[in-house]
Amino acid sequence: MRALVDQAANYEVALVGSNKPSAAGLEWARERGLATWALDSKGIDKESFDRTLSETIEAHGAGTIALAGFMRILSPWFVERWAGRIVNIHPSLLPKYRGLDTHARAIAARDAVSGCSVHLVTEELDAGGVLGQAEVPVLADDTPESLEQRVLAAEHRLYPQVLNEFVLR
Repeated sequence: MRALVDQAANYEVALVGSNKPSAAGLEWARERGLATWALDSKGIDKESFDRTLSETIEAHGAGTIALAGFMRILSPWFVERWAGRIVNIHPSLLPKYRGLDTHARAIAARDAVSGCSVHLVTEELDAGGVLGQAEVPVLADDTPESLEQRVLAAEHRLYPQVLNEFVLR
C-alpha cells in the first residue's frame, strides 16, 4: 500500500481501507492526510461487509480498487459490481501457485525463478488476467522467508508501475 501511495503518478489515492481497524497502514495513511476507512469483518456476512465497503469506495469517488494485503475473498456481488476495476498483487508468477504458501511451493518444486504478478480480480481466486509480472531468481540457499523478502521488493516496484499504466486505459 505504501508503495502505491508513494509512487502514484497517474492516479490519486482516494481512500485507504481495511477490514482490520488496527492495521498499521491506516495510521500511516492518516499521517499523510489520506482518507481512511475500517470495519472489522468478523461477525459480518461477506456480502453485507462488501456492500458497505462498496458504498464507502463510491462515496470517495474511486474508480479503481487496488488490493494490497487484503487477505479476504471478496463476494461475487462485489466482484461483479467492480468487474474489470479491481487489481491485486500475488507473490508468484501466475497462473503458477495460486493461493497461499507460494514461496515454499516454488522452493519445493526447485523452480529457478519465482516472482510476482499483478492481476485483475475475478470470482476465481488468483485467476484474473495478468497485467504485469516480475521475475525473481530462486537461490540454492533460499528459505521461504528469504525468497519472500526479494519477491516483496519486486512487488513494490511492479505494482505501482502497473497501476499507473492500468488507470490510463
